[in-house]
Amino acid sequence: MNPTKKEVLAMAKRKKSTYERLRDGEKLKQWERKEVERQFGAEDPGWEVVHRDVAGIDVGNESHFAAVDPKLTQPSVREFGSWTAGLQAMADWFKQCGVKRVVMTSAANAASPSSYTEAGVTDETLWTDPEDPTIIPYRRSKTVAEKAAWDFMASYAGPMTLATVLPGAVFGPILSTDSIGSVQIIERILKGSMPGSPRIGLEIVDVRDLVDIHVRAMTAPGAAGQRFLATGEFTWMREMAKTLRDGLGPAGAKVSTRQLPDWVVRLTSVFDKSLREITVSLGRRNRHTTEKAERLLGWRPRPAAPTVIDCANSLIAHGVV
Repeated sequence: MNPTKKEVLAMAKRKKSTYERLRDGEKLKQWERKEVERQFGAEDPGWEVVHRDVAGIDVGNESHFAAVDPKLTQPSVREFGSWTAGLQAMADWFKQCGVKRVVMTSAANAASPSSYTEAGVTDETLWTDPEDPTIIPYRRSKTVAEKAAWDFMASYAGPMTLATVLPGAVFGPILSTDSIGSVQIIERILKGSMPGSPRIGLEIVDVRDLVDIHVRAMTAPGAAGQRFLATGEFTWMREMAKTLRDGLGPAGAKVSTRQLPDWVVRLTSVFDKSLREITVSLGRRNRHTTEKAERLLGWRPRPAAPTVIDCANSLIAHGVV
């Protein structure tokens, strides 16, 4: 049924929430950013509850962080170990809190072939092989953690349901400088500390779109029991550099648009530990499809270029660069 004219006018007059503004690409004023940072650190941030009986999990290498509605229990955010005992303790905590839906943040590289140089497009039915000795520890930990969650659900008979979100390379505006994660790539490009771009491609997803798909996975009945790839447009790192150089004006003056030969990257990785784990991605040919998230959740990722530019501008605004 279509909304009435009165309902449409009411929606038009309703003030957007901060989440909706960030999702739609609107920029926050400095005082608004500071308020969001304050809310992140507050015991009760005062945000609108989208779904009270939902829990979120951020999967890490050594530990996992889980969060529930602060009105259900205190503390509402807890850290759990990454092994079986920790996952069991987390599940028990969720049951005690009356959680009905758990949304777990995994990674697209938990649904990828062992070698990124294999051509083709893959979906959520593919699982990375954690026993493959050639995959890096990060991929193994993400895969093992998500598998453990699904194994638990296979023997669980209660009302709680699980959905997992598997993002690609997450960029976009930062809200604070406490932990910028994958955005350090853009920071290094802007500072000119990278003499050129390795032949590596990234499936860039905007952090605002990542929040959006988590909310959809929380609330959509059809999301229960499903994995959702949340990857965006495939972009070579050299294309990212060109976007930054062309789109930032003087602020992009230090950006190098040179293409580094593969042998140079491999040789440099002998001395630079940060490069060792990315050499396996040189010449990447594999892609992921988000058809499932688009079909079941109505989710659409935005193009990569504006995400990269917005990310760079936010780093500049926060004094990181």
